[in-house]
Amino acid sequence: MGGELFERRAVISGVGQSAIGRQVDRSGFQLTIDAILAAVADAGLTLDDIDGLAMFPGGGKANVPGYANGDLYEIQDALRVTTSWRQGIVEGMCLPFYGPAMAVATGQARHVVIWRTVKEGSAARNAGGRPAYGSTNPTAAGPLAWLLPVGALSPVCQIAPYATRYMHEYGVTREQLAWIPVTQRAHAALNPDAVYRSPLTVDDYLAARMISTPICLYDCDVPADGATAIVVSAAETAADLRAPVAIEAMAGVVDGRPSWEQWEDMGRVGYATAAAMWARTDLRPADVDVAEIYDGFAIEAVWWLEAMGFCGRGEAGAFVEGGRRIGLGGELPLNTWGGQLSGGRLHAAFGHTAEAVRQLRGECGERQVTDARVAAVTSVGGYEAGAALLTRMP
Repeated sequence: MGGELFERRAVISGVGQSAIGRQVDRSGFQLTIDAILAAVADAGLTLDDIDGLAMFPGGGKANVPGYANGDLYEIQDALRVTTSWRQGIVEGMCLPFYGPAMAVATGQARHVVIWRTVKEGSAARNAGGRPAYGSTNPTAAGPLAWLLPVGALSPVCQIAPYATRYMHEYGVTREQLAWIPVTQRAHAALNPDAVYRSPLTVDDYLAARMISTPICLYDCDVPADGATAIVVSAAETAADLRAPVAIEAMAGVVDGRPSWEQWEDMGRVGYATAAAMWARTDLRPADVDVAEIYDGFAIEAVWWLEAMGFCGRGEAGAFVEGGRRIGLGGELPLNTWGGQLSGGRLHAAFGHTAEAVRQLRGECGERQVTDARVAAVTSVGGYEAGAALLTRMP
């Protein structure tokens, strides 16, 4: 390809979402179809144009109820599409559009749809509630063999020690961290599809029950029902698309042992991925107009702010304090749809990507960032980390 970055040969042409809520009275299959049809129409395409399908997670993986919906075979059969490329992505995906971008960049497909569907909100509210992550496994295998014996049954228990270490090392306080969920809740109030839209204050945050110290209720993303679909198209088709968005650069690097409990430096999360991404572009952190960065827990957004170079290491607490810098009108509006903390856990940067595309198109109404031209998107936060820059098309 003559040294041309493969991501420059792909564009994000469409995004679509189903109804989103704490409980939505539609099956995962129905939600998936809703999102795909919306995304294809958003791209200005028809189902006859689609020749690639991908889903996350693949292989029927469902480690907790409601985690995986919309089977690849059932969806293809329902859509009646002919594919030249398919993928069922398992855990470890760095970005939702990474695989589809490679597929269209290498000529294996022209228009690929990838989707993520969750029914975790309904599962959490069913009789008996939702069992803890990992507790349904008959044996403790892989990394869980080291986590389950000490009661680390869910991600919040696994990430809390990292948060504790970070706060101890840099003197960051809960009063500072509160501004991430508080600010994102203010953004969610402007998003009619957000799960939580009522105001949240720092006092509300500090009074919330602790889930796994130092992580409280409002530090955690919100289990929800909903589906998000993204269409990735060959860049050469851009003239035929409604409003494509360019992929400027992206990366996903695992530079340590691939397990939470064996990660070497608890204060360094996402740095290698961010460095690899910045090496693929002439853009710099100061060029980013809006940041849609992963917030499965508020502390992950803190780490991404530092890893991406928006502030120095250990400086994120001061950066977010008061909410001015990360609010609408600030120097780096953060998770303008409310993020997963208020918008809902749509997972693996699918909701973040959809919002980034809409911001670059100028489609976000009251929460629109003025003249947004460059958006940062990150996924997960740890050894499974991905980062990208999306840009408005000329």
